[in-house]
Amino acid sequence: MLGFQDPVADAIGLLRPRTVVGPSLRTAGEWALRFDTFLHVRIGGLVHGTCWLILEGHEPVLLHEGDTFMLGNPPPYVLASTLNAHPRPAEPVWAGAEGEFVRIGPESEEDLYLCVGHIAFDDDNAALLTDLLPPLVIVRAADPHGNRLAQLIDLLATEVGVAAAGGPLVQNHLAQILLVHMLRAHAAQTDRPTGWLGALNEDGVGAALRAVHADVAHSWSLKELADISHMSRSAFAQAFKNHVGVPPLEYLIQWRMSLARDALARDTLSISELARATGYLSESAFSTAFRRVVGSSPRTFRDGARASASSRPGPPD
Repeated sequence: MLGFQDPVADAIGLLRPRTVVGPSLRTAGEWALRFDTFLHVRIGGLVHGTCWLILEGHEPVLLHEGDTFMLGNPPPYVLASTLNAHPRPAEPVWAGAEGEFVRIGPESEEDLYLCVGHIAFDDDNAALLTDLLPPLVIVRAADPHGNRLAQLIDLLATEVGVAAAGGPLVQNHLAQILLVHMLRAHAAQTDRPTGWLGALNEDGVGAALRAVHADVAHSWSLKELADISHMSRSAFAQAFKNHVGVPPLEYLIQWRMSLARDALARDTLSISELARATGYLSESAFSTAFRRVVGSSPRTFRDGARASASSRPGPPD
């Protein structure tokens, strides 16, 4: 069975997140660093001090101790001590890190202390999340979710700063926990539609969404999903589209195809097995739906994934 019960956990699991945390940044005096465009998500927070975050197309934001930020597929951005500081490229500065820290200026009790992590996803399904995110999400320390996020940033910074057994594993899990809490905070602080993420906060639509994820192989009808939401079919269909952006049965197809892409890329099921697991009565019906959504046949997609995997260099001898 391919489905679970929580759309957030399902989506993040399907994205196969790869996390790179640190080195952390410690600065004193005047400084500015310019970061290039990157994929897919960067999360950071201030453990100590203040700094400006300047993102192209947005007003500069002054970050304070305990504040957390998330950047989704962002354009180039700058972190700086002042708005007048001249930025230099961040990449060579990061490349010259000593241990787990990048230091700019002399060591001082008034140091800025910033912890950042980069989370990349499998390209085939990355849009499941990145399409829902704005370029910038700020959670202040005083916000409802802020204290918990500040604690997570502090824990992450501590793990980056010590060479303890299992450190990379702990850092990876903490960064993913931080991502989930940032998604919750984003969904709670915005009143505009945010796809399936925002729909989870709506009782009726959220219940139907969870039902779909709990049993993706079920032959769902609009009436069944409307009954779960305790709404009429027309009211449910409109509410679902308003919050998620697509009609309910179209969302079901898209989610099934996201699962199918992942299974084919990892070569875990035969095409006939995958057809049954995603709710199709025949391999041909599944193949037709897959081609419509993905743009190629399941067999072609799987063969391409196999060829790509075989061309990657193996581990060193």
